[in-house]
Amino acid sequence: MGHKLKIVTIGGGSSYTPELLEGFLRRYHELPVTELWLVDVEEGQEKLDIIHALCERMVAKAGVPMRIYKTLDRRAALQGADFVTTQLRVGQLKAREKDERIPLSHGYLGQETNGAGGLFKGLRTIPVIIDIIKDVQEICSNAWIINFTNPAGMVTEAIYRHTNFKRFIGVCNIPIGMKMFIGDVLRLTPQDELNIDLFGLNHLVFVRDVRVNGKSRFDELLEGVATGTLSANSVKNITDLPFNEGLIRSLRLIPCSYLLYYFKPKEMLAIEMGEYYKGGTRAQVVQKIEQQLFKLYKDPNLDVKPKELELRGGAYYSDAACEVINAIYNNKNTEHYVNIPHNGHIDNIPPEWCIEITCTLGQDGAQPTSRITHFDEQVLGLIHTIKSFEIAASLAAISGDFNDVQLALNLNPLIHSDNDAELLARKMLLAHEKWLPNFTNTIRDLKTSKGK
Repeated sequence: MGHKLKIVTIGGGSSYTPELLEGFLRRYHELPVTELWLVDVEEGQEKLDIIHALCERMVAKAGVPMRIYKTLDRRAALQGADFVTTQLRVGQLKAREKDERIPLSHGYLGQETNGAGGLFKGLRTIPVIIDIIKDVQEICSNAWIINFTNPAGMVTEAIYRHTNFKRFIGVCNIPIGMKMFIGDVLRLTPQDELNIDLFGLNHLVFVRDVRVNGKSRFDELLEGVATGTLSANSVKNITDLPFNEGLIRSLRLIPCSYLLYYFKPKEMLAIEMGEYYKGGTRAQVVQKIEQQLFKLYKDPNLDVKPKELELRGGAYYSDAACEVINAIYNNKNTEHYVNIPHNGHIDNIPPEWCIEITCTLGQDGAQPTSRITHFDEQVLGLIHTIKSFEIAASLAAISGDFNDVQLALNLNPLIHSDNDAELLARKMLLAHEKWLPNFTNTIRDLKTSKGK
């Protein structure tokens, strides 16, 4: 790709950006980024200014010849880009708060990437990502887009199902968090080679095997998770409950922490309803953390990523995103855990599905590992259910049709009533009107019918 290496980060005013930059700085000897462009929208101008200043201080401290730019002009930033990362939040954290509070007010789980909240985050996000792709295809068609905007699985499904853009990889911090947990539990050293067989959908993944230096150590890990002596929860934004011992032993799989929403929906709902009635949701907690972070970021003496960022819930994104870019740029053919279409590699699911799986990653993109060619039958029903929801949701995001939204909600196992699905669809469409331009006609009709 030549001497110049230009990366554009859309959502550059995010509190996560210092971690992303830290990842680039740590890898500068093999990933010599010459330009990092931070792009945001007008509403994010103040945060973008603060992040840009901090990033410039971090680069100065590191002493590397990297230039940091900031702009609200996405198309100008994309000129000559080699990689584009997307970490945006349409409607910012206030929209997330609605995603959580409205379902909870009707007795349903309110969560950023699951259930009704996850659907509406997808409805706001997918059209924006598609607009970005149109710009990339026109301006820098050879660039790779590395997306870590949630819901990452639904977004990846929508892109491969409804566009012809193929240089798109969805990244999540859950697998890298699980890998770090496994490394800590097994007391591995940097010299040890760790390989993980991981499969499923984004926020719905299972670990099937763990090998250290070629030898499986899965059984000792499974025993610890089954007996509750080990917790596989690697994220800050989900309550840490142990999975039932019988479930783990019968599955012979280690589920990611988001599976608690499907294996313990009653308990998770009770916890979230308790927080809701006390006046709090995760979005409100995150807003307080963000306020504290940006106070730190404003300090002209701060020139490193502060430790407090790990409280934000997105720790290790830099390792996931930067390593994916590194593997492509340097044709490393190394192991990663990403969201891509499997193109028939898995023999018992439809060939066009986008999945999250252990992959080998190099200059031509990601290829699912040869170690996994079949999804375990005991979790296939749940995977099919959630994938049907993702497919319906991605269509709804593009069509702007009320019935498509209702279908997606009814297909989601966290919604237990078709009448409630209609109610939630109406209330959330009206609540998010500003951020759903595809639904202009639908929302107008809802307002008209409401007035009758």
